[in-house]
Amino acid sequence: MRGDQLARQWQLVQHLARSRGGVGLGDLSENLGCVRRTVYRDLNALMYAGFPVVSEKRDGHVFYRFLDSFQIGNVPFTPDELLALAFSEDLLGALEGTVFHDSIHSALEKIRAGLGPELSAYLRRLGESFKVMPGPHKRYAECRDTIQALNDAVLRRRVVEIRYRTGRSGAVRTRRLDPYRVWYSGGGLYVIGFDHLSEEVRTFAVDRIRKIKATGDDFEILPDFDFDAHLAHSFGVIAEPATKVRIHFAKAVRTYVEERTWHPSQEVRELAGGRIEVCLEVGDTAELRSWILSFGADARVQEPESLVREIAKELARGAANYS
Repeated sequence: MRGDQLARQWQLVQHLARSRGGVGLGDLSENLGCVRRTVYRDLNALMYAGFPVVSEKRDGHVFYRFLDSFQIGNVPFTPDELLALAFSEDLLGALEGTVFHDSIHSALEKIRAGLGPELSAYLRRLGESFKVMPGPHKRYAECRDTIQALNDAVLRRRVVEIRYRTGRSGAVRTRRLDPYRVWYSGGGLYVIGFDHLSEEVRTFAVDRIRKIKATGDDFEILPDFDFDAHLAHSFGVIAEPATKVRIHFAKAVRTYVEERTWHPSQEVRELAGGRIEVCLEVGDTAELRSWILSFGADARVQEPESLVREIAKELARGAANYS
């Protein structure tokens, strides 16, 4: 079955699922952008696949809908919810081997086991028509026990002791941590919480935790801690005081840049010659500098002056590697 047919039939499933009173053939034809004969054929395909499509005539018009008691096999999920679950399995592909990915996969296997063969095959074809390809990401299969211990400590609010390797120096130190939250960003898993060594809220990369053990001590989250506020000005995972950053982007990368939300504070302004200016209120971090450098000569920082100098220095170092 071709991809356009699957896409159209999936839209048909959505229209029927959303309408308890039924949808007329004319409305379905208009909404799906096809002739009535095609809608008839798709309705028959859905009925063959196991969807309980019924029709009733009112005021000379025929309306189509699913039975009120309709459920997909023995599982009380709507088609939208099932597809979203399958989609989430792809989204969590970067966390393969961890409890997050394995739990979603296990849930989907239980759902599929409750489906009839025809319906299961149909939904599998639908799932194959929507795919998420994870970008660059870390590998977490070996961190399963660490992640489980962190999850347990977050839920129980228990202090943990960790052996942690810093990314810059590579030094390994023992720290006591009150873990507030485990979160995923930019291809990596992180834990944020109160670090007893530095006596401040810090963020740690989960894969750099060499050893972890529960201490049996309880903790309370600092009353003034707000996760969203703490990271509001971060361009990634490192929280730093916000500063105004202005960058000019060349016409060659304009579309790529303006199509994406890089940070909630961003403002985009058009410049002469097809260029654009992007303004951000973010912390000046290594993550921000790496992002700017990824555009090479197509990005030029305007302010702050300290960032202009840093980027110029890094570009000069890069050019020296090829001289």
